[in-house]
Amino acid sequence: MWRTPVLLSRSKWKVPYFVPFPGLADAIKTNSPIRTTARNCTIMPFHVGATFLVHNGKDYIPLHVTPAHVGHKLGEFAHTKKPARHTDTKKR
Repeated sequence: MWRTPVLLSRSKWKVPYFVPFPGLADAIKTNSPIRTTARNCTIMPFHVGATFLVHNGKDYIPLHVTPAHVGHKLGEFAHTKKPARHTDTKKR
């Protein structure tokens, strides 16, 4: 099946998804964290300077937003799985 021009240019007209956080301006001024479970929210330029507590399924992970984070998702910085730890077996 050939891709149509409509499918190839779909990402150009899709808008980034973000959740409006009430009190965001106050939280930036007072340096208080904003607790959220919206891991799929895109970080926008007006989020720079805010501190989010992003839920990873068990705990809330703090994230201080810098200009390098703009365009990424909140969930990219709160990992949901721990790295595997393999124990050494005794050699016989």
